[in-house]
Amino acid sequence: MDSLTDMIQLGLANIWTYGVTFLFVLGLLVFVHEWGHYIVARLCGVKVDVFSVGFGKEIFGWTSRSGTRWKISLFPLGGYVKMYGDSDPASAGFSDDIILETGEKRTMSEAERSVAFFAKPVWKRALIVFAGPGINYLFAIIVLSILYMAVGRPITPPVVSGVEIGSAADHATLQPHDVIKTINGKSIDSFDDIRRKAMLTLNEEIVFGIERNGQAMEIRAIPDKITDTDRFGFTHERGYLGLIGPANGIDIAHITSVDNVDTKGDVAHTQKLLQQKLGQDIVISTVVQGTAGSDQSRIKINPPKELNKFEPQAAPDSKSKETIALILGEKPGDQVVKYNPIEAVGVAVGETYRITAETLKAIGQMFMGTRSTKELGGIIRIGAMAGDMAERGYISLIVFTALLSINLGMINLFPIPMLDGGHLMFYAIEAIRGKPISERAMEYAFRFGLVILVTLMVFSNLNDVLQLFVFSKG
Repeated sequence: MDSLTDMIQLGLANIWTYGVTFLFVLGLLVFVHEWGHYIVARLCGVKVDVFSVGFGKEIFGWTSRSGTRWKISLFPLGGYVKMYGDSDPASAGFSDDIILETGEKRTMSEAERSVAFFAKPVWKRALIVFAGPGINYLFAIIVLSILYMAVGRPITPPVVSGVEIGSAADHATLQPHDVIKTINGKSIDSFDDIRRKAMLTLNEEIVFGIERNGQAMEIRAIPDKITDTDRFGFTHERGYLGLIGPANGIDIAHITSVDNVDTKGDVAHTQKLLQQKLGQDIVISTVVQGTAGSDQSRIKINPPKELNKFEPQAAPDSKSKETIALILGEKPGDQVVKYNPIEAVGVAVGETYRITAETLKAIGQMFMGTRSTKELGGIIRIGAMAGDMAERGYISLIVFTALLSINLGMINLFPIPMLDGGHLMFYAIEAIRGKPISERAMEYAFRFGLVILVTLMVFSNLNDVLQLFVFSKG
């Protein structure tokens, strides 16, 4: 973005894609989270006074026969479930007094106390609180499982098809056609496993177990640390190995040299040079967007003869718009694998665990200083990502929704007062002590938690604004 005006124009032009998609995804996940609290509360015999998607003034709503007020509120960036007997929606306090319409107070009857949240055993209160984040995880697992059964999971074989000269992979002596079997001793089945591991690894060594010409070998590499900037101006730090997978081909028109011989932009001449060297190690120079350091990249490849049947004499001239791809790997493209229900759930659980572990690692890297805190984004960045996923198609948007649900569940489990994890921490202390923490201590803890959350919200959203309108200006 060059200016605030550009961003506003983009937002207005794409209000449906970005604004409505963001509100839909966020509203859905808030509903799922709060419904987890609600349904477990009802199962535990607790009356629920209010179920709200959003905060602030009620826009519209209705009261169910159970006495719960279901409503949509003005500010859609969250929601809450208010239990019977709680003095506020955050369950930060409670009272066994009931205020009558006349303003007078009376003590709850035994029947009323039996459906009050605060009167339930600590294990039931903990279960109700945990149900919110828990159902966010369950929702993500269900969504991913259905996708893996109905659409399938694309898997690119973990085979090296190209190595960028001067990259971490090149320094580690990885070669085209190396098959990567393990990463740090763990078996892998997809090139995406390599990419994800590299992205999350900053200033750390990775041990690859590979197979080269039938021989098992071990190679160590430390990924380079690079910074990507997306079209909105948001920056992302990641580890970069410099490997090209088998799903990639290269447009011959983008190749500028073959083994230091200038192709002069002539596609037919490029084909002729390549034809002479198929099945051998070749170093090409090519224009590649998004590579480390420069748009010009030198890559070591060994393109197989059987997958590249050139006809140089019949090749189009250099002005032709026809795309002719140089196939790099033995197994180009993704293998889409569909799973049966049991397998799909297992893979979805594993993917959910991986996303949680990688997110926690990235947060840890921010605390340690190896990853910039500029990557901590707020609602502007989430909205931009939701819009981008919607533009890519419904599958991408569904996967993004599952990813966001996992992150929502994980963040709510952090032991910060005001969050579900903070409540669970207090209930654990209560279970150990045999009595609850004093109301005064709880009050101070919740004030402290509120300060932390407000600070994080301000910081993350300020990050978004600064990167959009300040740091992104050229």
